[in-house]
Amino acid sequence: MLLCGTGSGRAEVSFNLSTGLINMATPARNHVWVGTETGILKGINLVKKQANNYTEVSSLTRDQEVNVMCFGDPQETEVLLGCRDGTVRVFNTEKAKFTEFHECRGGEGVFRGIGVLDNAIVTCVESGLLKLWKEGSTENVEVQVGPKVEKMRLCDTQRHKVATGGKENDLKIWDLQRPEEPIFRAKNVMNDWLDLRVPIWIRDLDFIPDSDKVVTCTSYHQVRIYDPCSPKRRPVLETVFDEDPLTALSVTPDGR
Repeated sequence: MLLCGTGSGRAEVSFNLSTGLINMATPARNHVWVGTETGILKGINLVKKQANNYTEVSSLTRDQEVNVMCFGDPQETEVLLGCRDGTVRVFNTEKAKFTEFHECRGGEGVFRGIGVLDNAIVTCVESGLLKLWKEGSTENVEVQVGPKVEKMRLCDTQRHKVATGGKENDLKIWDLQRPEEPIFRAKNVMNDWLDLRVPIWIRDLDFIPDSDKVVTCTSYHQVRIYDPCSPKRRPVLETVFDEDPLTALSVTPDGR
């Protein structure tokens, strides 16, 4: 399942289910939006402890599995769902129905990230194809960010900045205004105490507010913070958390 919290007021609580997470916010009709493997979009009211389905169950197929979600505008009146079949569905939270369907097929594998830049949709799939889909344009920006991508995320404050990472695909930060090369390319940490190379497997990442820093979490239960201003290009802070893979993270507005 994927979770998407609503509201511009900031969160007291956050939720984590399997592949993705966005902070919960102040009370509204639905506080959390959930996308499921069966393709259902659910709206959850945490005050009333109610969940409502907004998808016609009888018409669902396995190809409509929701892989990624994001809000489509700052007012959070739209929720974008990236589905296994390569389509992006747009749900209007005010009208309580799906209003748009976009064909965003390209590359191999499922969506690993989705976002909105101006009036264009930004997607990235597992094979590493990051693409900017402009309505009515035949010259969409395409960037190859490397294979086995696990996560692509847009920066909330500088929407043209995008971070990517995955299995043996270390953190990269891109500027979609000049996407020929990443503006930051992380360097792996030093070899371990046996002088063996440390494997890389980023599962999620996020931009830290009011800074240029990016935080990642890994399948090897590491949490790392990178500062693009650091000439060493290695993490400026690293900690190991528990013993299980870390599959999702979210940064609070105050940078925690």
